[in-house]
Amino acid sequence: MKEYIISKNDSGQRMNKFLEKAVPLLPPSMMHKYFRLKRIKVNGKRSEPAYRLNEGDLVQLYINDEFFETPCEQDAYKKIKKPRLTIVYEDENILLADKPAGMVVHADEQGDTDTLIAHIQSYLYQSGQWKPEKENSFAPALCNRIDRNTGGIVIAAKTAEALRILNDKIKHHELIKRYLCIVHGIPNPKNGLIESYLRRDEKRKQVFEFQKPVAGAKIAKTVYRTLTTQNKLSLVECTLLTGRTHQIRVHMSGLGCPLLGDGKYGRNEQNRRFKETGQLLYSYQLTFCFNSDAGALQYLDGKTFTVTKIPFVDKYFSGFEVQKDRPAMSI
Repeated sequence: MKEYIISKNDSGQRMNKFLEKAVPLLPPSMMHKYFRLKRIKVNGKRSEPAYRLNEGDLVQLYINDEFFETPCEQDAYKKIKKPRLTIVYEDENILLADKPAGMVVHADEQGDTDTLIAHIQSYLYQSGQWKPEKENSFAPALCNRIDRNTGGIVIAAKTAEALRILNDKIKHHELIKRYLCIVHGIPNPKNGLIESYLRRDEKRKQVFEFQKPVAGAKIAKTVYRTLTTQNKLSLVECTLLTGRTHQIRVHMSGLGCPLLGDGKYGRNEQNRRFKETGQLLYSYQLTFCFNSDAGALQYLDGKTFTVTKIPFVDKYFSGFEVQKDRPAMSI
């Protein structure tokens, strides 16, 4: 038997969601079996999966010890002695990290545990901001993710409340994310709105674009503007109005200007000439633009955070200065 006293970070969530995080090795089928057998209790009484936990509740789990072993991925932060982390902004609730291209945000299919979240957790653990021994189910978590070969701002929540708020704001498009990319050619027109339907093929790990609604496809909208052009390459800023997988890469390719280095949606014969093997795409700016109350994070409303030093911009457009301050929205 194992007991948990529910903390502020654990409260407010359903019992089954708490168990998924507190006991990740427990299969859903076994979880529901233990509920039926009355071996999952709150304050000494039988609990139901939908029960909302309150701070101070005593959760008692009469389940096999084998399910309490810690998965290796969850301990990845302990292996990192010196975190590699560039912090754009940090306060008691959130951390904005500038992820370098080449690093994965979470463990991938190859089992790579040298991830951004592991480095963030290691930093918070070593600095004393996160004490996992005092937490039952919560660990600092990422609110958004970007591809391995894409660099830029990734949001991490340091509290469960911040995680819930940010996930809700992202869902309702109350954060503005701007990207910089280098593309082949010159977009025509130079500025505009791309609107199409994207469908992901899970087996091929590739996204396909359609101009009309088709089964399984979702609407995708990207605002773009060409900032400068040189040597048959253009530096383009893209603002996401939706957040679909590979959205910018597919949209720019569909415009006839694939990203430099993008082998999946681009032209390898062109990329080889520049010796680029990963798409030159950077999530360089983030604006919090809340349309409704953000509770404990309301102070972030209207704030913009920018990464101004981007390696590929300096390499291909030396002397170009990344604009730091932007209006809330311009289409």
